Amino acid sequence: MPLKKGNVHSISSREMRALEVNAEYFGITLLQLMENAGRNIAAEIASRFSRKHEIAVFCGLGGNGGDGFVAARHLASMDYKVTVFLAGKSKDVVHPAAQQNLCAIKAMRERIPLYEVTDSSELPAIDADIVVDALLGTGTKGKLKPPIAQLVRHINSAQAFKLAVDAPTGIDSDTGEVLGAAVKANVTVTFYKAKTGLEKAKEYVGELIVKDIGLPKELENYAGPGDVFLVTKTRHPNSHKGDFGRLLVIGGSEVFSGAPALVSLAALRTGVDIVYLAAPAKTATAISSMSPDMITLKLEGAHLNPANIDVLRPYVEMADAVVLGPGIGLHPETRQFVKNCVNLIEGAGKALLLDADGLKAFAEFRRPLKNLCVFTPHAGEYSVLTGKKLPESLSDRVSEVQKTAAELNAVILLKGQTDIICSGDRCKLNFTGNAGMTVGGTGDVLAGIVGAFLAQKADSFEAAVAGAFVNGAAGDFVANDIGYHMTATDLIGRIPSVLNDPASHAKVRKSSACSA
Repeated sequence: MPLKKGNVHSISSREMRALEVNAEYFGITLLQLMENAGRNIAAEIASRFSRKHEIAVFCGLGGNGGDGFVAARHLASMDYKVTVFLAGKSKDVVHPAAQQNLCAIKAMRERIPLYEVTDSSELPAIDADIVVDALLGTGTKGKLKPPIAQLVRHINSAQAFKLAVDAPTGIDSDTGEVLGAAVKANVTVTFYKAKTGLEKAKEYVGELIVKDIGLPKELENYAGPGDVFLVTKTRHPNSHKGDFGRLLVIGGSEVFSGAPALVSLAALRTGVDIVYLAAPAKTATAISSMSPDMITLKLEGAHLNPANIDVLRPYVEMADAVVLGPGIGLHPETRQFVKNCVNLIEGAGKALLLDADGLKAFAEFRRPLKNLCVFTPHAGEYSVLTGKKLPESLSDRVSEVQKTAAELNAVILLKGQTDIICSGDRCKLNFTGNAGMTVGGTGDVLAGIVGAFLAQKADSFEAAVAGAFVNGAAGDFVANDIGYHMTATDLIGRIPSVLNDPASHAKVRKSSACSA
């Protein structure tokens, strides 16, 4: 089945966050995961120490603190003497699952004393045999701030056995960097997989133990809202035009004008700052009349041809990514144009998405590509590209697509009832979308979405996975609103809904049935 990029035994903090979001989307709540994590912490302590030992649990205001609350509850229920120290005020615990577990701690106030620590003058005396560090989790970046920094030093000064939850507070779990100060743990219990930076911080991590918290391994192979978060860029107030990417769309012919227009409009709705649409002059003029948002480059000739390359060269240099192929047709001169254009884009070091007729033309000279490249074929186009018919079974299709992706050094997004997205070492399946999306143009919308993510410098595999999810989810929202009588432009209007709240698609998904 699909391979995981890099070390299959470790995971980055951003990948773990995406996986947790996807888990909730597929029906495993953060409250369940937190319960499993905290219970594992309590079980680890119980396996090492008798009930006569006293335990101090230091909790932060986020999810890591929630794990600590759960551990404290289980330990108290096992008749350990437990005290909880909260780094801040109870009202500031905003993580919903952590807040629920804090309420449970307060209900046990006669057995579990709770102290709120807001500044260094309130640092408690640690009169315990075991200290649990549940202050900050794996997403910690930047130097520690009060009161966390003081609490870390206070914990380190204690003559006690120290257990860190997921990662020692003050360690960047991706790099192993010490963020000013860090808890020196005897044992670190991390969840699901080891975090990539923990091996580099053994002095602080101590013995590393990985515990299961009920996350099925299959989830790593499914697209979900977490994948959208991976490619979404934060917009700061001082952002400038171009900060969110420039996309060049090359497409169209005398016969087809709608395809490149749909790509461009979808890319703009996805958030790219500027789209240049290059098409034969008559086609480009027609497209200009569709929307004032279009910037069109009017190329000489009734179809794309090698003479257009010099005109496009400065725009390729200016763009962050290029979409090539929608609606270009297969005139002999256009086929030669595609070959020359791929060479130009590759030479400029720009990300490329090949779609539709562009894929068919590429099939005539296909070779491994040097840059970030995404192919978006349906089954018929895949057969033209490879000269092979796809197998019937899903698992065999995954293997076949991954093999081709490795051969071409590209990401392949095979469109279908279940989208298959593969690079040479990663694969994911996407289940969003519906039968109404057989209407023409939905593949062009997909190309625009993925192209926008590429222009915003997203990893090519992550861009393709997120694009497949967003495109299908937009179609599902439309189907939920008006049924299957949709057009491709209906999907474009729904792209912002998905990007603003990717997890909201879960409601549509549940109303139709769980498809994974």
